[in-house]
Amino acid sequence: MKKIYTAGFDVFYEDALKRGEVLKAICKKYGFRGLYPLDNHCENSRDIFLGNLDLIDKANIICANLNDFRGKDADSGTAFEIGYTYAKGKKLYGYRSSSLSLKETIGEKDEAGFLTEDFGLSVNLMLGESCKIVTGDFEACIKEIKKDSAK
Repeated sequence: MKKIYTAGFDVFYEDALKRGEVLKAICKKYGFRGLYPLDNHCENSRDIFLGNLDLIDKANIICANLNDFRGKDADSGTAFEIGYTYAKGKKLYGYRSSSLSLKETIGEKDEAGFLTEDFGLSVNLMLGESCKIVTGDFEACIKEIKKDSAK
C-alpha cells in the first residue's frame, strides 16, 4: 500500500490530532496509508524535525496543504518539506481552495511594495513547478493522486 505524507499547517489547529485522523481516514478510503506529522509524538523541535523527515522518507507521495497560512502564502514548514521531498525524487501534490493566480490574489505589488510574480500560478513558482497543484480540498487532491496512480 502506498503511503502519503500529509504536509501542511493542519498541525496548528487546536483539534490537530482529530484533523490528522480525518486526513488518514480519507487516505484509507482511496487505498493509501496516510502519514501525519503528529504521528511522531515528539516534544522538542529537533525530534519533530527529524521525525517528519523520517515520515517523508517512508512516504511514496506527499500531499501538501498550500492554502494561505499566516498571510498570503503557504506555510514555510510545508514549503521546506516540499523542497526536501522534491530533492528525494518523490511525487508531490499540493492543494489550494482557489485557482486564482498570485497576481490575481495580491495585485501588481504586495502591501510592502514588492512586485508579484506573474506566471499564472496560484503559488510561488518554486512550489507550482515542483508539485501538481489541485484546486479543491484534501480529498480532491487524494482523488487526483488515485486517478494518477491508476495510469
